[in-house]
Amino acid sequence: MKTIRVVAAVIREGDRIFATARGYGDYKGGWEFPGGKIETGETPQEALVREIKEELDTKIMVGELIDTIEYDYPAFHLSMDCFWCTIREGSLTLKEAEAAKWLTACQGGKDGSI
Repeated sequence: MKTIRVVAAVIREGDRIFATARGYGDYKGGWEFPGGKIETGETPQEALVREIKEELDTKIMVGELIDTIEYDYPAFHLSMDCFWCTIREGSLTLKEAEAAKWLTACQGGKDGSI
């Protein structure tokens, strides 16, 4: 099975994190952290800076690796490095996504789940 290596930016501002809804492709409308494929010769961090500039017209500072997510889709294996990020310059202009929102942790139902 083919492996696709991607990166995702978990952009944090205070107690909020930024998520976008895909604007195209098989998973159009699905919510995700912005990012994309790592090109040949790029580090994951370089790919993330490039992808966020392309997708959101924003410069970011890439922080520490949160985790690498491994997932098997029917047609390929996904390996996704997720990094904490902060905005250095720009205003998160949607160039590819169809929607965006800032998420916060909140208390759930009676059992206190989040």
